[in-house]
Amino acid sequence: MERCLPAAARGAAALTLVGTLGGCSGAPSYVFFGAYFPAWMLFSLIGILAAIAVRILLVKTGLAETLPYQLFLCIAAGTIVASVVWLVSVGG
Repeated sequence: MERCLPAAARGAAALTLVGTLGGCSGAPSYVFFGAYFPAWMLFSLIGILAAIAVRILLVKTGLAETLPYQLFLCIAAGTIVASVVWLVSVGG
C-alpha cells in the first residue's frame, strides 16, 4: 500500500523547501592573505582554542582530578566562548 500526500500538501512542502534554498544574502566572511574565509571557521578556531585553554587551566589548578566529564566541560566552554564572540562581532 502506497500512501500519497494530497496535492495541496505536496505543494506546501515544495514551497517550504524552495523558501529555504535562498539562504543568506551574504555570509559573513573575513579576508586573510587575499582569500575570503567564512566567519564560522574563525569562530570555530576561537572555540577550539578556548577549550584547550580551559583544559590547561583545569590541569594547572588541580581540578582535573576532581571534576568528572571533563570532555563535556571543555566542549561546553569552547562552544560558549565561540558563540559569545560570534554574537559580539557579527551581531547575529
